[in-house]
Formats: sequence, C-alpha cells, structure tokens
Amino acid sequence: MKNLIAGLIGFVILASSFTGKRSDNNIAVKTSVSFTDTLKKDAETGMIVDKDLYMVKAQCTSCHSSKLIIQNRFTRDGWKQKIRWMQANHNLWDLGETEKQVLDYLEKYYAPTATLARRQPLKDIKWYKLELK
Repeated sequence: MKNLIAGLIGFVILASSFTGKRSDNNIAVKTSVSFTDTLKKDAETGMIVDKDLYMVKAQCTSCHSSKLIIQNRFTRDGWKQKIRWMQANHNLWDLGETEKQVLDYLEKYYAPTATLARRQPLKDIKWYKLELK
C-alpha cells in the first residue's frame, strides 16, 4: 500500500511538471516561459497588447480569427506577402497608410523566434582509440 501511495505521489509530481502547475503538496515545478508569455494579452483576441493592436484587430480579425495570426511566424516581408495573397485571392481591401502599422505590429510580436541550441558545438576535439581489455 505504501508503494502504491508513493507511486501516485510521484506520478502527480511528474504530471504537474508537464502542465507547469504546482502539485497538491505545494512542490514548486520549473516551467519554461518565453518572452511573449510575459506580455499583456488582449482578452478578446489573445494577441499581445500594443498601441497598434486595435488597428490590427480592425484590419485582420474582421475576416478571420486572431488564432490564425498567433499561430504563424513570418518576417516582415513574409507578412507583407500574406497580405498581398489575401488581397489577390480573398478580396482583402487595400490597407493604405495603415499597412505600416499592421506590419510593424506583426513584425514586432509575430516574427520567427530564434532557436537556441542547448550548448555551443565542441571545438578542437582530440579523438583517441578506446582500448578493449
């Protein structure tokens, strides 16, 4: 019975590490947080709050969900190409002077993120033969 309880407690601790929450016995579990997780999000769209958010909402979310924006990461040129594609294929209107505001916002918050390796590659490796005994 003690082994079963110990196993269940271990499982709860392990499971909580995947959800990023604390377990019932108040053991803190580390979670990884990205930069965008610390920024304030708009309750309606889930997008990052900024002075240009309302222009993006007006221009973009009148046709599609904000989730379509949030799930994508493009460079400024990539976002501009998507806008041109929507204009050519889905009757998106000319954004005019507001296009700069929209692109500034998308580039700032929804650009590709850099991936970091866990460590720098090894340099000057000196290989040797293992001797089997």
